Amino acid sequence: MERNARFPSPVRRPEIMAPAGDFVCLSAALQNGADAAYFGIKGSNMRAGARNFDVSDLPRIADECHKRGAKAYLALNNIYFDSEAATLDLHVRAARDAGVDAVIAWDFAAIERALGAGLEVFLSTQAGVANSDGVCAYFRRFGIRRFVLARECALEDIASIKRLAAEKIGAENAAKIEIEVFAHGAMCVSISGRCFMSQYAYGKSANRGECLQPCRREYSVREKRENGAEFAVCEGFVMSPKDLCTLPFIEKLFEAGADALKIEGRNRNAQYVSAAAGAYRAARDFWFERRGESGFSEKFAELKKSQLERLSQNFNRGFSDGFYMGRPAGDWTSSGNRATVKKLILGRVRNYFPRAGAAEITVDDNSAKIGDTLCVEGNATGYVEFELESAQIGGADAGEVRKGQTASIKVPSKMRPNDRIYLLSKS
Repeated sequence: MERNARFPSPVRRPEIMAPAGDFVCLSAALQNGADAAYFGIKGSNMRAGARNFDVSDLPRIADECHKRGAKAYLALNNIYFDSEAATLDLHVRAARDAGVDAVIAWDFAAIERALGAGLEVFLSTQAGVANSDGVCAYFRRFGIRRFVLARECALEDIASIKRLAAEKIGAENAAKIEIEVFAHGAMCVSISGRCFMSQYAYGKSANRGECLQPCRREYSVREKRENGAEFAVCEGFVMSPKDLCTLPFIEKLFEAGADALKIEGRNRNAQYVSAAAGAYRAARDFWFERRGESGFSEKFAELKKSQLERLSQNFNRGFSDGFYMGRPAGDWTSSGNRATVKKLILGRVRNYFPRAGAAEITVDDNSAKIGDTLCVEGNATGYVEFELESAQIGGADAGEVRKGQTASIKVPSKMRPNDRIYLLSKS
């Protein structure tokens, strides 16, 4: 570990945490270098609209993670009513029996039950911890070691929390504290959550994972009289924040002492998970392993630029530094999707031929030419992106595959029957 003059905390290689809303995304996260995957089960997490897993999936999830040397974290970051105590008990026991490594929670009911079952608890960002007093209080009372900081925290807050914690609970105990921060993904207009806009407008509580995101819409103001004039509130989406992206300054998170970098997005697809996990893993490893090389700064800047281009291909609302550089002002809200690449349905895999390194596919929609970029998604396959180098139809070479055709195409890795194939087209 190393020390930095500005941020005195030891510099440790942080964990890359990727989201998984289904098995396709889980495979994509693990294949692209995530050190841990976090996920929810139906009825017990802050992404009720995500595909989510069933309780019965937990052993498979934990096994898939552990086989790849990764950790499995279950999000129990809902608020719970007394009527749901039995369900919460069931989920906690299932997590323990499946070998889940930790649960993410903030409701005392979930915290107490998880700790009672012998599970480690990570304190969710919903708890709003933004200072060393909060960290030390939870550590003393519950023994909680990892804290997902409130999103309002700046870089300096990460370092100061660690430094002040050492003064309050001693260096030995403070060394056990881990600070987890969001590194990439969507931001809520209410920042650390506990927003009531969706509850007020639609009866769907964001604090129960049901947010309908009224903040992501355009609004106008109408005079309260007959035939009153109507005015747009502003250009674009006045309440819809841009997406957080820390890749341009990721080394500052390392130097500040962040122990885990979290990628938001359990509602997102495998293409997003693949790109985000891969980008942040590549940047982290490059910084920690190659800083002594000649021309490191230029090489690192080039790597970040190329990975940022990769991230920009997916759905995004434009990128923001969040609060890490101080309070955001001016250019903070978004103006809709800024993805540079569209994903179009092409078809499905019918068969895979390992000796030939080829897959037989049916084309259900659109068409693809030699040189086009395709991607394949599947529960075990994860997310694989490649250039269409060759294709055959009826044993003859073809320069294009069209809707309704069955073709054999060259693929870079194993595919499975019913894996979905997409054409990636520039927007």
